[in-house]
Amino acid sequence: MLGHRRPVRPARAPARGRREPYGVVLSCIESRVAPELIFDTGPGDLFVLRTGGRAVGPVVTGSAEYGPVTSATPLVFVLGHRRWGAIDAVYKATLAGKPLPEQPDANAKALRPAYGLTVKEGGPDAVDRMVRARIELTADDLRTDADLSPMVKEGALAVVGGSYSLDTGPLEVLSGAPA
Repeated sequence: MLGHRRPVRPARAPARGRREPYGVVLSCIESRVAPELIFDTGPGDLFVLRTGGRAVGPVVTGSAEYGPVTSATPLVFVLGHRRWGAIDAVYKATLAGKPLPEQPDANAKALRPAYGLTVKEGGPDAVDRMVRARIELTADDLRTDADLSPMVKEGALAVVGGSYSLDTGPLEVLSGAPA
């Protein structure tokens, strides 16, 4: 809808003062999953990275490293969500051996390891298990990242994986929460 404009909502709080984010959130591009709202934060509280399928390559990893490396940001949160359309499409198409006309190749490729784990483990609700697998794989990759892993081992950084329910709202922490 070109030309359609929604009224712009004012920011919850002015972005004044120092920027001191307490966390980095790596999230999907899903428009209904807004990390700033889920974590009830204001301007300057989070570094937010959003990618399709939470595809993580060198630029995204470098961006996730930025807060912890430069500002001692103590948290990286890998945020997934229930009813994840890309995962549903990839799971069903891969299971059927069909191409993914609606998914960019890079996104589908990024989701294949989670598909492999899902099929290997078996059990009910395969799409939800694939969502969880994708979250865990991404969090594990960040925990073992050359620049982040020393901070994780020292206890200066937590890399946490969690899933948000689009239907009911709660955020479920899956792994990595500090004791």
